[in-house]
Amino acid sequence: MTHIEIRPYDAAMTEEWDRFVLNSRNATFLHLRGYMDYHADRFPDRSLVALRKGRIIAALPASGTGDTVCSHPGLTYGGLLLGEEATAARVMKILEGMCARYASGGFRTLVYRPVPHIYHRIPAEEDLYTLFRLGAVLDGRSPSTAVATFRRLPFGRERRNGIRKAMVSATEIGQSYDFATFWKILEENLMTGHNAVPVHSLAEIQLLASRFPGNIRLYTATQHSETVAGCVLYDTGEVIHTQYISASPRGKASGALDLLFSTLLDNIPPGCRYFDFGTSALERYRLNETLIHQKEGFGARTVCYDTYRLDLTALKAI
Repeated sequence: MTHIEIRPYDAAMTEEWDRFVLNSRNATFLHLRGYMDYHADRFPDRSLVALRKGRIIAALPASGTGDTVCSHPGLTYGGLLLGEEATAARVMKILEGMCARYASGGFRTLVYRPVPHIYHRIPAEEDLYTLFRLGAVLDGRSPSTAVATFRRLPFGRERRNGIRKAMVSATEIGQSYDFATFWKILEENLMTGHNAVPVHSLAEIQLLASRFPGNIRLYTATQHSETVAGCVLYDTGEVIHTQYISASPRGKASGALDLLFSTLLDNIPPGCRYFDFGTSALERYRLNETLIHQKEGFGARTVCYDTYRLDLTALKAI
């Protein structure tokens, strides 16, 4: 087997990293450096690349502090990103080598959040097999809900009723660039309902949307020119993911989100296979039954977002 070199990522590789990501089997735009590095001050980069004949064939976006390295704490998912020539035997060698590299650098634990399979352009689960062989354990599982756009299930009665109410209320659906107005609705709902704030500040989401206008979009529902509901979509090509969803009291009462999602699902772009509503878990991975019931009403069903934990001081031989 041709020698594979494991090397830390550095800024001089940015162009090569991004080119690899765009052609990877399982990467998304979240793994591009323009997205990853916007919060580099909070997440010290510990990414690694695997080179074969001088070219990247695999990359692990990661951040680490103390004795723990995570792929990736600042992203929805991290995972080992794979090129077409990264076969099962090579991936085993690559991930084993990366773990040894982290261990020699003083890290004792790898927290690993793989790219969910619905985001893969072609199958890319060699990393999961390798983690099993190395002795990793499943440490967390969050239920997301996704609509298979190629085999849509019918809407539930509550969602159909909401759509009718929204139409009676003269609700209009469209793309918007007014993140500030939507952010006020989102922040108020999160603070009132969960004593929380959005993961991204308004300035951060505006920055990311300006960097990735084809991938990050805001859609809103308006009634008589007033924004009453909206969602921020992350479009990876294979999957459209709802990064943020929120509605004002008026929007909730009038079923605005039901009409918004009905409109979006009826206008899925070519090539998109899944519409992912995101996770519905409370603390300690308890199921948020109310939230997931709402999403299932659009014909969505469960996809797991997993987290694995690997003891780097006790790797099993493979």
